[in-house]
Amino acid sequence: MIVLPIILLIIAWGFLVFGIVAIFRIKNLYSRILSAATIDTVASLTMLIALLFVTVLPIYEETFTFRYDYLIRFIILIGFLLITNPISAHVNIRSAYITGVEVKVLEDEEKKEDA
Repeated sequence: MIVLPIILLIIAWGFLVFGIVAIFRIKNLYSRILSAATIDTVASLTMLIALLFVTVLPIYEETFTFRYDYLIRFIILIGFLLITNPISAHVNIRSAYITGVEVKVLEDEEKKEDA
């Protein structure tokens, strides 16, 4: 039963790798913040769900004891993550906007507008 958490952790690391590549490839600050927050949220949720499965599923049948306190902690962490990550991304983008960071339009979009 340990296969499912391992698969979820591999998926989470895949999200993190793709997110890091996206952050370095994107030129616009606002898009960077948005992609970083999205990838951070998805990867963290996937990792927490994997840990939740490790806590709930029995690895060895003879030593399994169900721990409700860990289950409740992981559910609270998932709820906290779902609430705070979008708020922190919004605060970062708003502070960049208020301080005057301009939204850069890519060159391809400028050429389309001129045509």
